[in-house]
Amino acid sequence: MLYPLPAVMVSVTDGKGNDNIITIAWTGTVCTNPPMVSISVRKSRYSYEMLKNTGEFVINLTTEKLAFAADYCGVKSGRDVDKFGEMKLTRKKASFVKAPLIEESPVNIECRVQSVQELGSHVLFLAEVLAVHADEAYMDENGKFDLQKANPLVYSHGEYFAVGKKLGKFGYSVKKKKRNKKIRK
Repeated sequence: MLYPLPAVMVSVTDGKGNDNIITIAWTGTVCTNPPMVSISVRKSRYSYEMLKNTGEFVINLTTEKLAFAADYCGVKSGRDVDKFGEMKLTRKKASFVKAPLIEESPVNIECRVQSVQELGSHVLFLAEVLAVHADEAYMDENGKFDLQKANPLVYSHGEYFAVGKKLGKFGYSVKKKKRNKKIRK
């Protein structure tokens, strides 16, 4: 019941010219310093062996515009189809890993696996973040990623949703309110 979750497309490679995309909702940030993330994948997935053998992947954030591709990449197997080709997604060379970035994604996070833990139905890949690429079109005037421009995709109980409106920012619940000074005459 830990919902909603980000729906991300994770790109992988076997290092021999075969790339794949797997859609994952079981992902997240786990550490700030060093920057680390995790993804959980079933052993039966085509991408599993690529992840295990290369120890590298790219988390590509999704948007409302990428919802169809994200769903397709989550239900079709890379054993049967070239997901990049079918979804007309552009491979872009990464800076540190062999797995390609998805150019249409607003943010790409290059990762190198630090540890693998078998948990039961899924295997957890704990990885260090090597690089983050953000499309300038989604940055605001202060250099912050603008969620409202990107319309990020989240997943909840088998359904996809776009993220809604901003409600506040970190610390707004305890921020001191400015007092209006009354002017006495």
